[in-house]
Amino acid sequence: MKKLFNVFLGSAFVLALAACGTEESTEESSADAAANSDEPLSVVWYPNESGSELADAREEIGAILEETTGREVEHELTTDYAIAIESIVNDNADLAFTGAEGYIQAKERNDNIVPLVVPSGPSGTEEDALYYSWFATAVEHMEQYETGEGEYSIDEFPGSNFSFVSTSSTSGFRVPTSTILNEFTETEEFADLTEEDLAESGRFFEQVMFGNTHQGSAVNLINDRADVAAFCDTCLENYVELAEGEENIPGAIYEVSEGAADPFSNLAGEQFGIISATPVLNAPFIANESTLGADVVAELQEVFASDEVANNEKIFVPEDAEEGGLFSKSADERFVVVEDEWFNPIRELSN
Repeated sequence: MKKLFNVFLGSAFVLALAACGTEESTEESSADAAANSDEPLSVVWYPNESGSELADAREEIGAILEETTGREVEHELTTDYAIAIESIVNDNADLAFTGAEGYIQAKERNDNIVPLVVPSGPSGTEEDALYYSWFATAVEHMEQYETGEGEYSIDEFPGSNFSFVSTSSTSGFRVPTSTILNEFTETEEFADLTEEDLAESGRFFEQVMFGNTHQGSAVNLINDRADVAAFCDTCLENYVELAEGEENIPGAIYEVSEGAADPFSNLAGEQFGIISATPVLNAPFIANESTLGADVVAELQEVFASDEVANNEKIFVPEDAEEGGLFSKSADERFVVVEDEWFNPIRELSN
């Protein structure tokens, strides 16, 4: 009996080793298959970056991907944040350009999603890789929120009509709702206020709407559907220009530029004012290691973080250029590689 038991243990050990070997072999085979695939590379874009005015920038990104991987690139343009996130989470896309919140949501659902690169700040590092989340209102309503010379408050927000971008937007939802909650949950009346309350009409705001893009949220404001709207500076830079004040400083007034593309094509000269500007981590390009393979991701990181790409004026457009682009170049802006932990400040907003 003892002899039989020993034989059984030995057999079980051999089978376990074989199973481990098979599992490792399967993982290696999957990684090899991903790295050596000749299927088209799919890049998914948020609605904000899906417009025709950014076609040249998308194509330049695609050309770099094709040259690096030897694979044809297909651009998936979307009309909804959720569609973009679903595509990469479900392995139907290899790469995506998202906000920090979009990356975090995708990472929670598929651990193979990793940050590829983020555009740096003027220093050329991740230290100042920031843009701004705005609360904006009509110019004629700015005094309603003014508390002093150059100072503004959100105390008048309850009962207003408000426009967010999307619940998957960092600067168009996560940061604005966090700002509102931090302010109002300190009061007795709104001590139990939640993010869900802010996303539904008739709870905190009289009416809540979603623009689906930062441009759409701004149009909700300009067309008087919203009293206040949340959207970001960089997503509007190809459509508006500073008319008065300092950039990203409360009290600044912006104006829709002549010749602005849709959805601003019929809104030239329309203005709005900034009552709050909050720094936000720059939006990343993210990659799916399960479809690309870790080696390909590492190779793409090296290429995108190179001086050659940093000096590519179709991607990092000089400030004085007549045409706008995906990113502007004022100093040493470039792509930099960051780790998952870099996004923790955004994760902590929902804790």
